[in-house]
Amino acid sequence: MSVDDSKQEHTIRTGEQRMRVGGPRVLVTGASIAGPALAHWLRRWGAEVTVVERAPELRPGGQAVDARGVAREVIGRMGLEAAVRAACTDTAGAHIVDADGRVLETFGVEDDGGDGFIADIEILRGDLSQVLYDDTRDGVEYVFGDRIAELAQDADGVDVVFAGGDRRRFDLVVGADGLHSPLRAMVFGPHERFLRHLGHVLAFYSVPNEFGLDRWLLEYQDQESGRSALLRPIQDATRAMAMFYFASADFDVDYRDVAAQKVLLRERMAGLGWLTPDILAHLDDTPDFYLDQVAQVVMDRWSSGRVGLLGDAAFSSSPMSGQGTGLALVGAYVLAGELAAAGWDPDAGFARYEARMRSFVEANQEIGRLNARTRDVPGPDAEPRPDFTGEWFTELVGRAINGVELPDYAGVPDSAAPAGSPIASSARP
Repeated sequence: MSVDDSKQEHTIRTGEQRMRVGGPRVLVTGASIAGPALAHWLRRWGAEVTVVERAPELRPGGQAVDARGVAREVIGRMGLEAAVRAACTDTAGAHIVDADGRVLETFGVEDDGGDGFIADIEILRGDLSQVLYDDTRDGVEYVFGDRIAELAQDADGVDVVFAGGDRRRFDLVVGADGLHSPLRAMVFGPHERFLRHLGHVLAFYSVPNEFGLDRWLLEYQDQESGRSALLRPIQDATRAMAMFYFASADFDVDYRDVAAQKVLLRERMAGLGWLTPDILAHLDDTPDFYLDQVAQVVMDRWSSGRVGLLGDAAFSSSPMSGQGTGLALVGAYVLAGELAAAGWDPDAGFARYEARMRSFVEANQEIGRLNARTRDVPGPDAEPRPDFTGEWFTELVGRAINGVELPDYAGVPDSAAPAGSPIASSARP
């Protein structure tokens, strides 16, 4: 589908402003990281973008996320490097400690050129989300506290009914709504078809910084039980982020049932040692508790007609890869660029996006699986732990960090739309 040069311009709400724009109408679900990042590039290439988020506002806090290799390059191309770095956690490195707090191993932020265990860019998920939202809010319509209730597509567009009652038509719809993506379930099938549980559960929440934590992350790992506890610094020096991992082959707690999750966490962390009891003492008064299975999303296709998927909704690599945010940022850049380069034809644009991203995604998912195996509980039936000393692993890491080409889409609008069209005239960065 090429954009009709004579398409009537539409007026949309964008914060305190109202703007007249042309180009394809794209609905993005999810306002965490992948969604606003995609909105940035879609808007730059001339699209009229609406982002719908079921939460009433941006969700603050969350775990620290990283940007390495090509993901850093994407942030630079967005013009957001200064804003992102200003919001970073300023983590100097990580200490692996024993139960008595003695340092066993140290990783510095400068290791591997800033692409190591602690990345050069480490930022709380909520802080990065805020940076992306602030960057796009004046040119993108954000609808909070709503969601897609019904969706029907035909050869020319997608009809959407929102839970709040609004009915609208879009040219394209992209799901950037996370691991448990409602849009994926609606269009592609039930979650169990695509989720691959890696046998572990992750929990995190903020706590008062009563542990003397400075700029160094501390992690205690109990090899016998496959459990670990972690404390990391955040920008607010009066608080810290706590994280727990534990093995669970049969995770069966509803990811939305917070009370049941807290019960499970206390049960599984009992007797762990180190600072665990002191961290758990803040479990009931934390404002930002999160717990879920460590899982990946594996799909043969990331699109169906005029509906596509991005980020964890399409290809979650799990927190064990350390690259979920990188995949979201790079995927947003490539998806928007390829759609624009294809003249907004969904078949061609989605196909090129998948072709460019597939190997990059698979490398990161492989690293996630390997790292999960290092935390498996030892036993006669357990797989041997990976040996990361070989050249194969160095090559895999290289593909996971830099293994995707970032085309220069700067000239796309001029070549993808007729001269004088709304896209060509409005999409220059």
